[in-house]
Amino acid sequence: MHTSVHTLNELFSQLGLPSGDQDIHQFVKDHTLRPHTKLYKADFWTPSQSGFIKESWQDDSEWCQPIDYLDTLLRH
Repeated sequence: MHTSVHTLNELFSQLGLPSGDQDIHQFVKDHTLRPHTKLYKADFWTPSQSGFIKESWQDDSEWCQPIDYLDTLLRH
């Protein structure tokens, strides 16, 4: 079993997004999720980003922790 814990910065890099702390702060400031919208269904993802997030959740992968954290941040 692979038990690596990834950071939010690594998740942004994995998604092909700028991954510096300031970049993440700006992304969260610029994007929000409606209360009942699933993270992977947000309209600001590309199809590949959305697919990665959805598959990571479904597979309970090592990316779940930073994905859950990002979901929380986007519901401000």
